[in-house]
Amino acid sequence: MVKYNKKRGFKEMIRVKVSAVAIDPTTKGFVVILKEETEKRWLPIWIGPYEAKMISLALEKVKPARPLPHDLMKNILDSIGAKVTQIVICNIKDSTYFATINLRLDQGEKEIDARPSDAIALALRVNAPIYVTEEVLDKASTEKIALEDEKEMKLTELREKMQKAVETENYEEAAKLRDQIKGMEKNE
Repeated sequence: MVKYNKKRGFKEMIRVKVSAVAIDPTTKGFVVILKEETEKRWLPIWIGPYEAKMISLALEKVKPARPLPHDLMKNILDSIGAKVTQIVICNIKDSTYFATINLRLDQGEKEIDARPSDAIALALRVNAPIYVTEEVLDKASTEKIALEDEKEMKLTELREKMQKAVETENYEEAAKLRDQIKGMEKNE
């Protein structure tokens, strides 16, 4: 467990990984799912469709022809010699999450306020660790998502990937994804 100093003292932090970006089967909104490394607790954060796309592109290691905003942020940080040391999802208030991006510069350390979705998208591009304070996990995490919800999220993710494969005329990949979807649906 790492300690986090947000100017007013220390908070315990838990390292998490991005498990998936999916569509919530109930709300039909996009959600990024962060998991503790032990996978005991999951933290779902609802995000917009654009943010979901930016995180998904980073997860899939897709390199756009021209820099998208988070790629641009990475390029700017690289060009000035700044390093993202970590991002921290540090607070939740009225269902709104707050995050910080911690930077190391020649002049020292800086802490930048950010939306969690932007911080996550940047962290994935620069391979920075992602942390959540224990306080946020206590308030908003869930024990492992019910198996059916997880299965529905996975099916939604596979359907989206299949649609992208069809749009890019990658029919071989689309067929593989179709078969995976059919296999999962048979087991229902």
